[in-house]
Amino acid sequence: MADIDFYTIPMSRGAIVRWALHEVGADYQHHIVDAAKGPGADLLALNPMGKVPTIVHHAADGDHVVTEAAAICTYLAEIYPDAGLAPTEAERADYYRWMYFGAGPFESAIMVLNTGFVAEEGQEKSLGYGTVDRVLSAVDGLLSGRDYVCGDRFTMADVYLCSQISVTTMMGILPATEAMKAYVARCEVRPALAEARGIDFAEFEKQQAAQSET
Repeated sequence: MADIDFYTIPMSRGAIVRWALHEVGADYQHHIVDAAKGPGADLLALNPMGKVPTIVHHAADGDHVVTEAAAICTYLAEIYPDAGLAPTEAERADYYRWMYFGAGPFESAIMVLNTGFVAEEGQEKSLGYGTVDRVLSAVDGLLSGRDYVCGDRFTMADVYLCSQISVTTMMGILPATEAMKAYVARCEVRPALAEARGIDFAEFEKQQAAQSET
């Protein structure tokens, strides 16, 4: 049995976690969810939301289920310390701040841009992300002054934030700044990402071919 069971849909948010799995060198088995049919009983038993990514870590003290891409990334960095992707004591504040900024305000801003939602005057005060412009300015400010989220060193926070920026700029959702483009270019040379993307794309093609036959 592999150490981790990984439930995913190719070319979804699960791609973030696949990259993370390769970065830490995890022994994992993927379970591809049919995007057309939706989650099966096995996934629903683990995650009532029926969403991917979801992992099950088969640890010495039992099985541990983790959902939500940012949480999974954080968890993997901690259970595979030899990969060196968890923060040092000096990096911890930036690491957690920007990992969950990515999962909160940045994710919200992306959804706003993707759906065309426009807040009414005064609603910004009650929205967790404030305004899209403020969110993008914050990310641009971070990446204009350093190579990676925590400074000079790549960490798991970069797996998460780079994944969000890369996909949304590629889809034309996010208007990337020069600092964001340079940051993505630095992150995307990592061999683990190439490995993960190769598998994800192959699984996507298989799923597309199967759907075209039905």
